[in-house]
Order: sequence, then structure tokens, then C-alpha cells
Amino acid sequence: MDMKVKFFAYIRDYTNSREIEFGYCKTVRELLQRLCKKYGQKFKDRVFKGEELSGEVLILVNGRDIVHLNHLNTTLNEDDEICIFPVIAGG
Repeated sequence: MDMKVKFFAYIRDYTNSREIEFGYCKTVRELLQRLCKKYGQKFKDRVFKGEELSGEVLILVNGRDIVHLNHLNTTLNEDDEICIFPVIAGG
């Protein structure tokens, strides 16, 4: 079974899609690393800062922010829905 990954706002500019089915990954880190291989350096530059998550994206697993779970080490299940949002600045 594949995982559902959804992309929002300008993240879609890097993926050319709103949503994909993607092969199972054990953790959020593994998923993001594989997505970086698929979508290239511009996507990677938005998602990672070194080995850690950049401050430019928000990752939700089944509607829960990974900051409140186990960050990049959050364990994934085959039927999870992962959403990748850019952080929107404003005020």
C-alpha cells in the first residue's frame, strides 16, 4: 500500500502535483529524503537545512504537526496521509 503525500502552495511549484501516492517509508526523514531524490535540489533546499528540517515547511502526519510527534523520526504507517505546507509569514 502506498502513502498519500499532499503538497500545498508554492511547494507544488517543485513537485508539479497536488498529491501523489508514494511507496512506504518508515519515518518522516526517510520519506523526505526520498522525495528530495525525486524532486531535486530546489525541493531539498526548502525542506532541509543541513540534516534537519528547515524552518520553511510544516509537515503534518494525519493532521498532526510532527513538532508535536517525534519530529523527523516520526514513525509512519502505510496508510498515513502526509501534508507538506510552506510556512507562511505575516502579521
